[in-house]
Amino acid sequence: MARRALVLLMALGLLLLGVLLDAATGPAMLPVGEVACAVFGYPADSSVQAIVWSIRLPVALMAIAVGAALGLSGAIMQAILNNPLASSYTLGISAGAGFGASLVIVLGISLPVPDNYAIASNAILFAGVACAGVYWIGGARKASAEGLVLAGIALLFLFQGLSSLLQMVASPESLQQVVFWLFGSLQKSTWPKFWAMLTVLVVCVPWLARDVWGLTALKLGDARAAALGVNVSALRIRSFVLISALTGVAVAFVGTIGFVGLVAPHLARMLIGEDQRGFLPASGLLGAVLLSLASVASKTISPGAIFPIGIVTSLIGVPFFIWMVLRNRKSYW
Repeated sequence: MARRALVLLMALGLLLLGVLLDAATGPAMLPVGEVACAVFGYPADSSVQAIVWSIRLPVALMAIAVGAALGLSGAIMQAILNNPLASSYTLGISAGAGFGASLVIVLGISLPVPDNYAIASNAILFAGVACAGVYWIGGARKASAEGLVLAGIALLFLFQGLSSLLQMVASPESLQQVVFWLFGSLQKSTWPKFWAMLTVLVVCVPWLARDVWGLTALKLGDARAAALGVNVSALRIRSFVLISALTGVAVAFVGTIGFVGLVAPHLARMLIGEDQRGFLPASGLLGAVLLSLASVASKTISPGAIFPIGIVTSLIGVPFFIWMVLRNRKSYW
């Protein structure tokens, strides 16, 4: 319990540092002290305050919200499938959301909603379609974890292929927008988008909390979890609904971002263990920390230019993940 509290407190400290650094970095570097004063309401230079509150703070806070959503969705996916390589990115959920958004950008096909919500609604819809497809295909063998993983991998390639097809028929303007969006970017973050992402998190977290014990029991296997009174099929359905909501909204606002939902749960597992009462909050917090630090890196790699954050997470995350797998191969395989 003390170790868990210490890890969560350290993650919160890193999160605060990440927000301040994220708000301070950019084409025009700002003094961290001035940024801290502006963020916490102390007297600060008026130009710094305007830049921080109108431009940089929405980006910094969106990084936290999206990172937490991806970390949580990855932790849920790994728990219900009992597979350390599972995440919404590796099993096609993000690819489904990306395809839904690309449909709007390239062909203008969307749900009958206002234009401002077309991309978001399509991303959530197709994230749900991907989740339903994973469950339906894997459910041919009573929704075994192995069947669900194989179904997710199949859908990953399907949606990636469909997205590539859309890019082939897209106009140059639409193609540029789709490609940049699929790389992932926080730079179009606004206060309304942040509040929407935060609302999704606030709604999903209490719903997830009620299933903490059931998710912990799943680590014993489906048969033992069922013997302990867990309705495994219903638990997986509820979990997939949460995953589609968290992933769909995140992808709709910032594009597809890999690595975070895969690595954050691994870090949480290494630091805290498998008990979902600590594992899930730690996965969300560490996901927020990772994406916040990646946001800072995307603005400092090349002064005056901002790299798409999806590229940064891949370049940093893939070697780190390979190192983790090699270091812990006995426990993962």
